[in-house]
Order: sequence, then structure tokens, then C-alpha cells
Amino acid sequence: MAISNNSIFYHIYPLGFCGASENNDYQTPATSALSKISDNIEHLKKLGINAVYLGPLFESESHGYNTVDYYHVDRRLGTNEDLRNLINNFHTNGIDVILDAVFNHSGREFFAFKDIKNNRNNSKYTDWYLNINFNNNNCYNDGFSYEGWAGCLDLVKYNLRNQEIKEHLIQAALQWIREFDIDGLRLDAADVLDFDFMRELSVRCRNEKHDFWFVGEVVHGDYGRWIRDAHLNSVTNYESYKGAWSSFNDNNLFEIAYSLRRQFGQGGIYQQIPLYNFLDNHDVNRIASTLKCSEHLPLVYGLLFTMPGIASVYYGSEFGIHGKKENGNDKPLRPALEKLYFSELTQWIAKLIQIRKQTPSLYNGDYKELLVASKQFAFMRSFQNENIAVVFNCDFNNATLNLKLQQNGWDLLTESTINLSNVIMQPNSMRIIKF
Repeated sequence: MAISNNSIFYHIYPLGFCGASENNDYQTPATSALSKISDNIEHLKKLGINAVYLGPLFESESHGYNTVDYYHVDRRLGTNEDLRNLINNFHTNGIDVILDAVFNHSGREFFAFKDIKNNRNNSKYTDWYLNINFNNNNCYNDGFSYEGWAGCLDLVKYNLRNQEIKEHLIQAALQWIREFDIDGLRLDAADVLDFDFMRELSVRCRNEKHDFWFVGEVVHGDYGRWIRDAHLNSVTNYESYKGAWSSFNDNNLFEIAYSLRRQFGQGGIYQQIPLYNFLDNHDVNRIASTLKCSEHLPLVYGLLFTMPGIASVYYGSEFGIHGKKENGNDKPLRPALEKLYFSELTQWIAKLIQIRKQTPSLYNGDYKELLVASKQFAFMRSFQNENIAVVFNCDFNNATLNLKLQQNGWDLLTESTINLSNVIMQPNSMRIIKF
């Protein structure tokens, strides 16, 4: 197995999904919560998933992104052995696994930061963090100041130019490969990580496992830079994430059309880069809560699985659960779920995934815009001798579209013949036409 353009990711936030307690007391014996994920592997197989992204798993103060120990699984989830067994179960079922690597910052209970609090400028770890200043104070009354990620002082930012902390983190990643046989990493906050660190991390991990795969969390900027300069395989496509839902909400499909043309069309800046596409995740509102019209939910998933790049589904969104941030609180986005199940939406997504996996043009093909209007949109994906036309009508009325292709094709969704110069679209519908 190896992660590729045809990988379909399922994103799980384990601390939420498994119903872990909110805070770590560092005393309670390890649970067996990770078994809950194993219990749902059949659901993922039925859906068509062949890759899983597991959110933070290692010992942390609370939400997983304030790490205190990179070498031991968070006791609220289980043990290292439990994680080994889980990943082995995934692999046995043909599913690759990547882990969240929180290498930009630590929690305040990380041993190096605690040593600084105890020993101040006599600590040997003062250079592990950025901008330690013993002439200042902070909101925690530590008697010194420091830099936190995005100003959050509970997330203490590393100095990744320091060789010792670099080595500590890289050795953790190498241990994860050796002990758990993981297939890749999602680099948290990659948009602010040191490029030299990311480059060294990628080289050393691939020396350990040659097809090891990296995706970086990048919100803004030239996505290609992280591919070129940091040696990553992919980055999160926040541009198209925003364009997807706002295009449907505003009845303005020109927005997503512009993004896809800019990114992947002729002369597009990311033509050769398999960006990591998503509709929601642990940081943003659920797509079912974001869309104004529930009728558009199947269509936006249709877009996800037909546009260029790698597709990812966030746990529970495949059956349309809702979730919104509340006053900056992310917990509603990360709920405990007793059992994953199939709904009408899930069946639809499974069908889209099956079509995508069986259609090389949808995961390897180039991209060409065919038609765009406020409520209609069509594009073509081509690979070798295979052509696919993807057509959307997000209007509540019928539409007849001329794609200016003088031939018939086969609709993979309805399994019927379609005249490409006279495509009849039902309200809030899509077609995937092979020709």
C-alpha cells in the first residue's frame, strides 16, 4: 500500500470520537478507547475508504495539540500497544494511516518547559523555545515571557533552529514509523513551521520508509512552496474548501470555478500537485451546518470527489451531522460518536467514491472548464483516452445545458446515455458523464 492520488481519506479526531475526558490528570490508568475506532473499520471499508488521518494521539494536557510526551499514547486513549494493534488492523484491511504531528509547539506541561519554569535562566532548555525573556512576565505569572502559536500562550512555540529539540521531534517521528508502521504525517501548523526542519524531517523519515507521505496544514500562501522547499507531498486546500461551500450558499458557482481554473486549469499553478481537499475538519464548522440548503449537501460532496486532488471525509459528516463553533469553542466540532452508520447521504458518498476509484480521469486527469453560470457548472477531466464531464445544477428549477460536445456519453450515476450537447438537469442534481 502507498498513499496516492487515488487515496480517499477518513479524518478522525480520536479524543473526541472516543469520548475522552476533557483534561489529562496524568494519573488515571490507560483506557482502551482506541478499540472503538477498530470497531468501525468495517464502516470505513463499506464507504470505500483506503486511508485514515488520525488526529493527535500522544500524551497531551487536553485537546491533543498541547503535547507533553511524543513517545507515549495519551492515556485517555490507550497504550502504545493499543495504537500498534489499531494500525495493524487498518493495514490488514487495506487502509493506510497517517498521524497528526504537532511539531510547532508544546503544552506548558512538557518537560522542557517545566524545567524552564523551575530553573529559569539556569535551565538547559531555554533555547528550545522562541523569545524567552526573563525580564518580562505573562498572563500565567511565570516571571518570564515567550512566544506562543498565534498568540496562544498555552501552546509554547519551539525554536526549530535548535538542534536538540529538532532531534527530539525527528526521533519521535522515526519511532512512530518503527513502532507503529505508520504511512505518513500530517504536519500541524505547517504554514509557520521552519522549512529547514520540515525538509530534514521528510528526508530522514523517507530514509526510514521510502514512500512515507507528508501533508502540511497550510491556510494561506503559495501551496507549491511547501512542496518545493519543504519536500511535502501535499497541503490542505483551504482555498477550494471556502470556494466550495460559499459558491453554493451564494448561488455563485463562478467562485469555485475561478479557484479550480486558477489552481488546476491550463497554466494552473498547482497542476501537478495533489492538494488535500476537504469540506470540513476539526477546526471548521461541519459542512451540513455551513450550507444554507440541505439539498446542496450531495452536490458539494459530488464536487469533492470529482475535482483534482485527494479527497478527505471528516468523521460523522458522511451521514450529515451538524456542528458549529460556539464562542471559539471547538468541542462541538469534535463529538463522541457511539457508532458510525449509513444514511442516504452515506450511500451517495459511497457511490461517488466507488466511481472515483474506478475512473482514472477523476484522480489522475487534467482539468478543463466547460461551462459556468451562477447556478450551473461543468468541467472535464481527461486521462489518456478517457474523458469525464462533471455537470452541476444547483438551481431549484430544471436546466438544459449545451456542453458544446457533439456526442453522446454514459452517465455513471444514472447508468444512462446522455447527449452532451443537450444535457437535461433536474433541480439540485449532478451528472458524471464518461465519453
